[in-house]
Amino acid sequence: MRALVWILLLGNVIFFAALQWGGLLAADEQAAQAQPPLHEEKISLLGAPHGKPIEVLPASAPAAADPPQPPLSGGGDSPPLIRGGREGLPARQDALCMEWGEFSGADLARATAALSALQLGDRLSQRQVEYAIGYWVYIPPMKDKAAVNRKIAQLKARGIEEYFIVPDAGPWQNAISLGVFKTREAAQHFLDELQRSKDVRTAQIGERASQLKVTIFMLNGLDAKAAADLAAMHKDFAGSELKDISCALTR
Repeated sequence: MRALVWILLLGNVIFFAALQWGGLLAADEQAAQAQPPLHEEKISLLGAPHGKPIEVLPASAPAAADPPQPPLSGGGDSPPLIRGGREGLPARQDALCMEWGEFSGADLARATAALSALQLGDRLSQRQVEYAIGYWVYIPPMKDKAAVNRKIAQLKARGIEEYFIVPDAGPWQNAISLGVFKTREAAQHFLDELQRSKDVRTAQIGERASQLKVTIFMLNGLDAKAAADLAAMHKDFAGSELKDISCALTR
């Protein structure tokens, strides 16, 4: 009888132990299921600055490509660069070179004075050309000095300040030269202007057999303002020609 009691007691102990062991396993399984998932984007190291989480990239993410590099200057098809200025900008090509002529006598002195007002410095040069035959607009010789003085007074009253009295003895002594020109067409244009705007009726065109030397002005590296000033100045010199030329010709 006592053996039966001990057997029942031992069976109860074993049954109770089995129940406790099964409960512990169930509790561990529930705890494992209740564990929240990890968020990799919120993981930060203790040594990292506060508020700046370290990004965790997947192992398969490709490495970031290097940023494109600008091309080096001086090679390939890249445009020329300004040296000593703002790098990377194309060099400016807006300088102008011009030629103005031809001048002689009073017109040469007047054009020289007008150009000096532009203060061009070494950007202004000149060259001379000689012609075997030229043309002049003149008033025929006066009989004496008094007649010459009266004619000069009439010319000044009409606004003509540029003239030359021939002093040499000979058939042209006391003639009054109003301008010398390379071609008859230029001389005729000047005479027409005198008759139309100055009411000069006694002037004539003649051919000069002596050598005619004329001056041509060369203007290098003009900016837009200087070129505009020169174009306005050109209007006061009938018969002259102002034109653009290659800057290589002014060097």
